[in-house]
Amino acid sequence: MVSDQRRRVVLLGSTGSIGTQALDVVVAHPGRFEVVALAAGSDGATLAAQADAHGVRRVALADPAAAAELRAARPDLDVLDGRRGVVELAGDDADLVLNGITGSVGLEPTLAALDAGTPVALANKESLIVGGDLVVAAAERAGGRESHLIPVDSEHSALAQCLRGGRRSEVGRLVVTASGGPFRGRTRAELADVTVDDALAHPTWSMGPVVTINSATLMNKGLELIEAHELFNIPWERIDVVVHPQSVVHSMVEFVDGSTLAQLSPPDMRLPIQLAMTWPDRLDHAFVACDWTQASELTFEPVDRSTFRALDLAEDAGRRRGTWPAVLNAANEVAVDAFRTGRLPFLGIAELVERTLEAWAATGPGAPNHLQDVLDADAWARACAAEALGHRSTVTVEG
Repeated sequence: MVSDQRRRVVLLGSTGSIGTQALDVVVAHPGRFEVVALAAGSDGATLAAQADAHGVRRVALADPAAAAELRAARPDLDVLDGRRGVVELAGDDADLVLNGITGSVGLEPTLAALDAGTPVALANKESLIVGGDLVVAAAERAGGRESHLIPVDSEHSALAQCLRGGRRSEVGRLVVTASGGPFRGRTRAELADVTVDDALAHPTWSMGPVVTINSATLMNKGLELIEAHELFNIPWERIDVVVHPQSVVHSMVEFVDGSTLAQLSPPDMRLPIQLAMTWPDRLDHAFVACDWTQASELTFEPVDRSTFRALDLAEDAGRRRGTWPAVLNAANEVAVDAFRTGRLPFLGIAELVERTLEAWAATGPGAPNHLQDVLDADAWARACAAEALGHRSTVTVEG
């Protein structure tokens, strides 16, 4: 049970999937939370409605034009705009910043919150992918990695919960589960002509389009492996991934004596969001729970890495550290956008990421010392991937 003390929350990405579900948690617990600021991308109408519903007067829109429109329509709101506006909100005085922004643009707000000494409930995995060294260092300065980087992803929330079951020295390995996405069991040949609608038809989770497509390629799971390494400081050789189609076991921790602890719950993001908002305490409200009186089956199977090559690309970039994960992530964002807009086939996503990483290797990259080093690597990768898209014949897909 959590204490009765109200937590003041800044919510970034409030109009997206994570943000709207976080507000569901706020509504379900009157008096437990005070939303002090909201930030979104370009949906000013929804943002204004959220602000009215929660008594918020300080908001930000990343899209300057949308911010100007909202500012004109709602002079009663303090409307910040652009990337700097979102970063400013993240650095406001609060008890918690929940970062539900999608993509690498979430890195700077994460750093701003940590630099202000505020714990971050992190749904923006790209913060750790793109700027892992910088984010971890900022968290340590703020008071500690475990207290100031609170996982929201169901897999990392599960790992954090299971790690409570033993000393860190007793941990044998982390086992991250993957649903397998909509294309589990298919061969590369069967993936050659899949459509965007096919890729968005996730069998168990309801997520935004970018995350859902990343789940279809298993890039999302690769990014989560990097995130697990950064969050829990467990060596790469002791982090595994296994396919679990039911999405009930969210991840597991195996201890050195062979015992394994697993966290189980229905696939509903409100549970890990709620826990992150009150970590390390729990609230006495269950949106959903497993019904153990009903017959059920939990199955596990190995990942088909030869078909879903994005997983190995992500793991390799994570092991290389430095700017490699930033390049991986940026190239993937370009590739996913190209797939969504019909400029790249599904199998071309991993192919384009791989070509970009090969080109990055030829530049002789060094370790990032500052945020600008990471931003430069991100910009380089986007330009490189975009150039490859402009010469589509260079992006070949092997069967």
